[in-house]
Amino acid sequence: MNFGLVARVLGNLLLIEGAILAVPLGVSLSFRERSSVFGFLLSMGILGLIGLFLSNIPVKSSRLKTREAMVIVTVGWVVAALFAALPFVLSGSVSSFTDAFFEAVSGLTTTGASAIRNVEALPKGILFWRSLMHWVGGMGILVLTLAILPTLGLVGSQMFKAESPGPSPDRFTPRIAATSKILYAIYGVLTAIILFAVRASGVSWFESFILAFGTVGTGGFGLYNDSLTRHSVNSPLILVLAAAMFLAGVNFSLYYDLIKGRWRHALADVELRLYIIIAAICVLGISLNLYGRTYASFGDTVKHALFQVGSVMTTTGYSTTDFDLWPSFSKGILFTLMFVGASAGSTSGSVKVVRLLIAAKVVKREVAKVLHPQAAQPVVINGRVMPESVVQGVVGFLLLYIGVFGVGSLLISLQGLDMISSMSAVASTLGNIGVGFGSVGPSGSYAVLSPVSKLLLSFFMLLGRLELFTMLAVLSPGFWKE
Repeated sequence: MNFGLVARVLGNLLLIEGAILAVPLGVSLSFRERSSVFGFLLSMGILGLIGLFLSNIPVKSSRLKTREAMVIVTVGWVVAALFAALPFVLSGSVSSFTDAFFEAVSGLTTTGASAIRNVEALPKGILFWRSLMHWVGGMGILVLTLAILPTLGLVGSQMFKAESPGPSPDRFTPRIAATSKILYAIYGVLTAIILFAVRASGVSWFESFILAFGTVGTGGFGLYNDSLTRHSVNSPLILVLAAAMFLAGVNFSLYYDLIKGRWRHALADVELRLYIIIAAICVLGISLNLYGRTYASFGDTVKHALFQVGSVMTTTGYSTTDFDLWPSFSKGILFTLMFVGASAGSTSGSVKVVRLLIAAKVVKREVAKVLHPQAAQPVVINGRVMPESVVQGVVGFLLLYIGVFGVGSLLISLQGLDMISSMSAVASTLGNIGVGFGSVGPSGSYAVLSPVSKLLLSFFMLLGRLELFTMLAVLSPGFWKE
C-alpha cells in the first residue's frame, strides 16, 4: 500500500476544503456573525495545518493502484465529512459532534436529511455552508480535486471510476483531469442558470443561492424547518425548482453531447427516455389518486404530484406539502421511487434508471433462454452491447442494495423506531434522498433518533454515495492482505 501517495492526495483534498470554507466565511462576515466567523477561521486553520502536513509526506512512487484509489475515495469522503462538521461545533451552532457529523455527511452526500431541530435559528454563514456542501459533493469531492490539481490526472483514473455514479462512468477525453474540468464547467453553467431562474421567481439572493445549490446538487437543504411548504404551489418558484430538479437528474454526458451538436444522439438516449416515462407515469398515477380526495383543484394536484415525484426520483428531497398525509397508493409510488433514482452520471443518488433497465433486460434474456437455450442474448443499451462484467455488476449491486436496506431497517428498528419510519429512514439515507415517511417525513426530523442511529444512517449515506462496492471492499478484511 502506497500510504505516502494516499496521504498526499488526502492532504490536497483537505487544503481545497479549507479554501472552500472562505466562501461561507465571507457570508458570515457580511452578516457580522462573530461566532460563525470564529468557527470558520479556526476550521480553516486546522484544515490548513493538517493538509500541509499530509501533502508534504514523501512519496515512493506516483503510480496509483486500484487499492490505493479505493482507500483514497473511501477515507477521503469520511475525512472530508469529519472536517466539514467542525464549523458547526466550533461556531456553537450545534452542540453535539454526532449531530454535526450527521449534518456534514448529509450535506456532502447530497442527502439533505437534517438532525438539527430548528434550522431557522442557524447563522446565515452556517446555512450557506450546509447548502454549499451539496454543490461540492454533488459532482464529487475528488472529481473537484482532480479538476483543480491536473497533476493528479496520472493517478486519477481509478479515483474517478470509484467515485462516479453509475455502472460505467463516461469519459469525454482520454485525460481524467480534462474530463473533470468539463464536468465542472457544465455543472457551473447549470448552477448559474438555476440560480438566476430562482432569483427571477421572486426570492432573495441569499435564498436563491441556497436553493440553487440544493437543487443542482439534488441535496435538499433549505432555510426553513418546513422545507418549501410555506411557498404556494402556484408560485413560479415551485415550477422553476421542479424543472431544475429534473434537469439535474439528467446524465451530464448528454449535456456535453448537446454542446457538441450531437442533438439526435442525446435525445435518443434510452435511459433519458425511460427516465421521462417513469416520471410521467408516476405523476399521472398520483394525480388521479389525489384529485378530488386530497386537492379540489386538478391544477394544484398535478403541480404537487409533479414536484414530489421530481423531488423523490431525483433524490433532492424538497417538499411542498406533507405527503405523508396522502393516500397509501400515492405514498407507495413515492416509496418505490426511492429505489429508482434518476440517471447515471447525474448528481442524484439511489439505484439509477440505467441499472433498472439493464436488470429488466437480464430478466427478459432469462425468459427467452427458456424457449431458446442456445440463442445468444446480449444486453444492448443505446446500440452498444454491455460487457458481461457490467451486467453481473448491476445484478450484484441490486441484490446487495436490497440486502443492505433490509438489514439496515431491522437495525434502525432496534433503536425504538416504528418499522415504517425505520424502512423509509434507511431507504432515504441509502438513496441519498433525505425525506421519508413517519418520524422522518416532511413534518418530522432525524433529530428524534438516537446517536447510534444517526451514526448508522451516516454510514448508509456514505455507502449509498459511493455505491456500495467501493466502501464495503475497503472495509473487508481481505482488502488489506498483500
